Amino acid sequence: MCGIAGVCRLTLEPDPGLRGSLEAMDVLQRHRGPDGRGFWVHPQLGVGLGHRRLSIIDLESGAQPMSDEAGNWISFNGEIYNYIELRELLGPHGFRTTSDTEVILAAYRKWGVDCVEHLRGMFAFVLWDDARRLLFCARDRFGIKPLHYTVVGETLYIASEAKALLPFLPAIATDPQALKEYLAFQFCLEGRTLFRGISQLQPAHTLTLQSGTLRTRKYWEVYYHPDFNHTSRYFEEQLRAALDDSVAVHLRSDVPVGAYVSGGLDSSIVAALAHKAGGGDLLGFTGRFDLGAEYDESAYASEVARHCGFDLHTVTVRASDFVEHIRKVIYHLDYPIAGPGAFPQYMVARLVSGYRKVALGGQGGDEIFGGYTRYLIAYFEQCIKAAIDGTAHSGNFVVTYESIIPNLTALRQYKPLIQEFWRDGLFGPMALRYFRLINRASVLDDEIRWDQLGGDSPLESFKTVFNGDNVHHESYFDLMTHFDFKTLLPALLHVEDRMSMAHGVESRVPLVDHPLVELAATIPANIKFKDGQLKHIMKMAFGHVMPEAVLGRTDKMGFPTPLLEFSRGEARTFVHDIFTTPEARTRELFDNERILSRLDTEPRFGRKFWGFLSLELWQQEFHDREACYKQVLRDARQRSDAL
Repeated sequence: MCGIAGVCRLTLEPDPGLRGSLEAMDVLQRHRGPDGRGFWVHPQLGVGLGHRRLSIIDLESGAQPMSDEAGNWISFNGEIYNYIELRELLGPHGFRTTSDTEVILAAYRKWGVDCVEHLRGMFAFVLWDDARRLLFCARDRFGIKPLHYTVVGETLYIASEAKALLPFLPAIATDPQALKEYLAFQFCLEGRTLFRGISQLQPAHTLTLQSGTLRTRKYWEVYYHPDFNHTSRYFEEQLRAALDDSVAVHLRSDVPVGAYVSGGLDSSIVAALAHKAGGGDLLGFTGRFDLGAEYDESAYASEVARHCGFDLHTVTVRASDFVEHIRKVIYHLDYPIAGPGAFPQYMVARLVSGYRKVALGGQGGDEIFGGYTRYLIAYFEQCIKAAIDGTAHSGNFVVTYESIIPNLTALRQYKPLIQEFWRDGLFGPMALRYFRLINRASVLDDEIRWDQLGGDSPLESFKTVFNGDNVHHESYFDLMTHFDFKTLLPALLHVEDRMSMAHGVESRVPLVDHPLVELAATIPANIKFKDGQLKHIMKMAFGHVMPEAVLGRTDKMGFPTPLLEFSRGEARTFVHDIFTTPEARTRELFDNERILSRLDTEPRFGRKFWGFLSLELWQQEFHDREACYKQVLRDARQRSDAL
């Protein structure tokens, strides 16, 4: 787990400012690697790499950038969990270290750019092949580890975090298409970021630069091809074996490991299996707000710890923490993404950093196995339609109206959402209905100056992902979970990475492991989502390791954040000051006066205010401080020139 940086002239001409550019990126990513840093600059060509290290594997000899006997150099961020097996497969290569970084170099020598297909883990890396004059970049299958890039003039700049690229942009500006997507979904699609000119390499993609030409390539896809030839019991056994194996390899570390324990099903299962497999030295970590039971799941987390037999550390998060840390949260995120859960994640990661460098979490279970209540809302509508059409008992993809009724109590607190969802009618095409269900821009009005953003809707980009040819289009459940897996999950993994790395903690996610994901994609929806029971297959497969208090929960919470309680109460003056700076009053795209005036009428768990607060803090940190980021580059180049 580290921070990576790369600079490469498209023409490969020498660049006297290259070392200074790497130094500037290093300054802006230093939090990602408190244990060391390193640089490599080609002696004749305009290419160089930088690295910030958080030491997890091979603490003594795993420093980077790392080279091999072929003249290849790499800067790598992440963990290759099958590095031990790959060392054996690759044979005697004269390994000088026990690091997984050196295994990537050996894999590249054997398989070239196809080496990524052999890697199991979370990774982003930049590799320079001197013999072929080729720069090769890759990102893991799910986007667990970040990789951003921009081309300015004749130079390609690459970094783990977007903020490290800001000094090189002609100007810091907002991408209007990305902003529209953020307003709709609270994340961006197709590799866009909110910064104009900065892109993300998409998950499961590689990027190459050779002979002045940039190319990207997808190297992996998950195919939702249901297997109707096996029973639920078969899939339960397969799932237990796959997750046991995933947890075992995710525990590979030369430092002690902890676990995030929210009190929900996924993190509880991961923690229980990790404790069982890890020999009993696991520590658990959770957080709570002291504003009542609806903001506090710590009792469930404590029950998991008691049931499994590991110690649990808890942080209580208060309004004063919000005032002190929310600007840091937005800074480390780079740009607003996902929901307000980033704030409590930041606080829990801060707690973890006092005890552990590595923590396992349960991210991914909702998108892979179907844990969001909106799936039940969408299926409820489909069941009504099927009952009216007389097709409720045909095919393998329909949850019947009769079977879903007992589980509709889970929708009790979602009645306002259902009313809003059905306000524009019923029974449209599945893609349009799901877009309608997740589109957050529908509640936005004159707070946004829409005429400044252009007329393109995010709907077309949405449909491209939703209607992918890797999903059986009869299965509404698979279409919904696939969209969230491809879009929401990378956004949540972005938060996972940034909030943990802000404190020098490596966050690992055993549920997001490609053998397990490929297995899950073959499980029919009527097994994963039996009778409308969210994550039914997970409960059946792992009920034996869970306390009944967690297994029987129907009040899915997902670390709810009392943002509005804070903003209307103890943090009111702080929030008011954010929206009333001279710059905030004159934003081109937002009417902050209207936004602030509606604070007291926002729905309690709505995300509208969070979205606007995040955007304003983002603009204050990056747009309003553009000169500071330019100064970082000037200072770094001056230091480099003085060497």
